[in-house]
Amino acid sequence: MPDMQTSRDTRKIPISKVGVKDISYPIVVMDKNRKFQQTVARVNMYVDLPHHFKGTHMSRFIEILNVYREDIGLDKMEPILQEMKKKLGASSAHLEIEFPYFIEKRAPVSGARSLMEYTCTFTGTLGETFDFVLGVQVPVTSLCPCSKELSRYGAHNQRSHITVRVRYAGFVWIEDLVDLIEGCGSSPVWSLLKRADEKFVTERAYENPKFVEDIVREATLVLAAHEAIAWFSVEAENFESIHKHSAYAAIERDKRKA
Repeated sequence: MPDMQTSRDTRKIPISKVGVKDISYPIVVMDKNRKFQQTVARVNMYVDLPHHFKGTHMSRFIEILNVYREDIGLDKMEPILQEMKKKLGASSAHLEIEFPYFIEKRAPVSGARSLMEYTCTFTGTLGETFDFVLGVQVPVTSLCPCSKELSRYGAHNQRSHITVRVRYAGFVWIEDLVDLIEGCGSSPVWSLLKRADEKFVTERAYENPKFVEDIVREATLVLAAHEAIAWFSVEAENFESIHKHSAYAAIERDKRKA
């Protein structure tokens, strides 16, 4: 049968990324406390395409996933990318994996146990060298310093998302990254809180007001102090409770250039 993908294209326009997106697939992630955690990810796979080829072979991406179906994890990122380059005749390959990761947390006063969900990402690129970025989105509570200062009682607060991406030398556990970042808001959040816990969390947030700018600056301090982290970006978004808009701030640092 004719292979239309390898037929010649005369427009002389190379494509940076072409492939398949939003594949639902089971993966295994290293768990600091339980060795491994099984979860279901959304996977994107891309390669570059030279200007003279009309298209890429989309089915080969799925074939590669099926080969690693029982073993898609952090340690297999580079081998999968190598296979993508080889099978698709590409000079660069990209693999993006987003998944829910669950950590057991104890409520601050009652000690009630519950599972907290965090959205994590593995982003791998292989050109001449392999590049890997670990991402974690951490929900926190933020309480507005301005509102606290102006109001006779109370202050508006809201849930916030702190999104951190890191490149590291050695290894960084997801759990450790979450621990670092949860302390950068006005208070962490929990899935399960009893009445004594709710009192503790609301009072802690009131005593620890943070602007969105404070959050990214606090996160920058703890990430810059971590010896294994070589590069990081941090974003904070406050889903404002008294405004229709969100408040946003971001910082990126390459410690290798310091």
